[in-house]
Amino acid sequence: MIKAVIVDDEPKAIQSLTWELENFSNDIEVVETFTNPEKAITYLKTHTPDCLFLDINMPTMDGFQFLDCINHKDYAVIITTAYNEYALKALKNEAIDYLLKPIDSDDLKETIVKIKKFYTNNISIAKVEEVLLNFNANLKHQKVILNTDGKLVFLNIDDILYIESDGNYSTFFMTKNQKMVVTKKIKEIDAILPENYFFRIHNSYIINLNKIKEFVKNEAYVVMESNEKIPVARQRKSDFLNKL
Repeated sequence: MIKAVIVDDEPKAIQSLTWELENFSNDIEVVETFTNPEKAITYLKTHTPDCLFLDINMPTMDGFQFLDCINHKDYAVIITTAYNEYALKALKNEAIDYLLKPIDSDDLKETIVKIKKFYTNNISIAKVEEVLLNFNANLKHQKVILNTDGKLVFLNIDDILYIESDGNYSTFFMTKNQKMVVTKKIKEIDAILPENYFFRIHNSYIINLNKIKEFVKNEAYVVMESNEKIPVARQRKSDFLNKL
């Protein structure tokens, strides 16, 4: 079942679109609706629908400002508005379709076809990632595989020094003064890293155990091969020493 979220400041517009979606397709379920965009942003920080129907003209925040506040790479965005001059900007903001109010039934049916195609492609990517991760687990020299921003990124374990959290983003600090920012929380990164190589030494940091140069006990920090100092959280110190 394809899960949909609707964001529109007009309750009647939400009611109408919900009715049409659930009557034109047995595969789409409207799981949440919002007239307040701020509440919708809070919801989307912890939930990932398959598609989002988003009104452009809202009084407190327009739809494009809304898109700047969320990571919508993993779900389809459909712009809805009464003004057709936003069509090109909608597509430039990676929306898969644009619906002009009042929404025409034939246009909505075409949009539903696009949503199903997007959904199917996303499932295929997830299956490919699962196969690659299982394959990678058996390699002698492992790589870390990240599914981020619509692509799979392969990183050599030996090239990773440490990872730093920045809210919904994580920055990989690499050898040769390189770094890469990914749209994943550090707890998500921690879950996919091989624990015999990496350790979450602090709420904001994961380190590569093979890249530690020094451990300063009295001041509770480690020095990495790049000479960066990473703090050791008090509650993690015992587990860290056991790892070493």
